[in-house]
Amino acid sequence: MFDDRILSIEALPFLGPYAVCALVAYFLGSIPFGLILTRLAGHGDVRKIGSGSIGATNVLRTGSKKLAALTLLLDAAKGAAAVFLAYDVGGPDFLVIAAVAVMVGHMFPIWLRFKGGKGIATGLGVILCISWPAGLAGFASWILIVAVTHYVSLASVIATILSVGYVCYFTNDIQYVQTVAVLSLLILFKHRANMMRLVRGEEPKIGKR
Repeated sequence: MFDDRILSIEALPFLGPYAVCALVAYFLGSIPFGLILTRLAGHGDVRKIGSGSIGATNVLRTGSKKLAALTLLLDAAKGAAAVFLAYDVGGPDFLVIAAVAVMVGHMFPIWLRFKGGKGIATGLGVILCISWPAGLAGFASWILIVAVTHYVSLASVIATILSVGYVCYFTNDIQYVQTVAVLSLLILFKHRANMMRLVRGEEPKIGKR
C-alpha cells in the first residue's frame, strides 16, 4: 500500500499536462455560441424556445438561418480547434482527452448549470480533425437523412452511429474508433428525449418553431 501511494504521488507531475489539456478543452467547448449569437441578434434566450438547447437546430427555431449556420460553424470550429491544438502539443493521447473534454464542455457547460447543446456540430468538428473523409461522410449522411425524413434528430442519431464505422474504415485506428464511440454515446444520451418522441410520433420536423 505504501509503495502504491508513493507511485501515485510521483505520477502527479506526469498527469498534470493531461489535466490541463482536459480543462482547456472543456472550457473551450463550454462557450455557448448559440446563446451568445441569438442574444446579440435580439432574439433573447434561445433556451426558452423549442427544445431549450443552445445548438444550431434550436437556433434555427428563431427563424434565422444565418444565425443557425453561424452557430453550427462556430460549434464545429471549437471542436476542431480543441483536438487540433491538443494533437499539436501532445500527440494522439492528448487528442483523445481533448475530444472527450470539448464535447463534455459543450453538452454540460458550467456557465449554464450544465445544460448545453447536443454535440452534433462539435462532434463533427472533432471527427473532421481525426479523419476528414470520415467527417465528410458523416455530414453527408446527416444531410441526406434530413432531406429525406425532415427529422434533424433522426438524422443526428443515425449519422452519429454511422460515424463510428466511417472512422474505423478511414483510419483503422482503434484508439480513434474508441474515442468516436465514446462521443457517439454522449450524443445518443443527449438525444434520448428526441428518440422517445420519434417513437411516439411526436418529434417536430425541421422548419417548425
